[in-house]
Amino acid sequence: MDNLWIASLSAADRKRLEPHLTEHTFTQGQMLYDAGEAVNQVWFPLNGVVSLMTILPEDKMVETAAIGREGLVGVTCGPMNARASSRAIAQIPGSAACCSADVFSDALGDSPSLRTALAKFTESLFAQVQQTAACNAQHRLDERLARWLLTLHDRAGSNRFDLTQSDIAGMLGVRRATVSEVGGDLEDKKLIRRGRGWVEVLDRQALEDAACGCYGAMRSVMKDLGVPAPQAPKA
Repeated sequence: MDNLWIASLSAADRKRLEPHLTEHTFTQGQMLYDAGEAVNQVWFPLNGVVSLMTILPEDKMVETAAIGREGLVGVTCGPMNARASSRAIAQIPGSAACCSADVFSDALGDSPSLRTALAKFTESLFAQVQQTAACNAQHRLDERLARWLLTLHDRAGSNRFDLTQSDIAGMLGVRRATVSEVGGDLEDKKLIRRGRGWVEVLDRQALEDAACGCYGAMRSVMKDLGVPAPQAPKA
């Protein structure tokens, strides 16, 4: 199983879910569900990245969490089958194993160990949301951009991934011209390379050094909780 969260479960818990899973692809920019909707499906990414977007007035939005093959999309810290509080958008195309929310809810009701695994993941996700909110409010854009690129690099499965300046600006909630300028600084330092609609990480360690401490803090929470953490490909 390419999804790390499912792979980390006990054999008994995997058997509860695997017969009900079907694979679905998602394209870049695809909305898996919107804020306010009843979520009727749980997605376990096998590859690709899904962003959770908090909607602001005047239809503005900003990313508050990114989920890849380490986790699941469609549940939060609230009750199962509640209405979504955020919009889920595919940031990097990929595929996911999916089951209905009802099936997942029934499996949780049957298994205390499955509930514990979900609680650990949702706690780490909540920590990511909190850290991202603080980061967006307090840190310089160059540090935020480096942190965000590291988060995607961990989950993308490749050193190069498709992203436009508009994509990045939308995720960070800033102007495209500002992203272009700050991204140019990272490129001048040979941390990344950019092309029309793509970004490549060139120097992973230097990018970590350029990021704020929020990236390391998020990784520490996952480690402390025993949640499987995604790893960037080796150079």
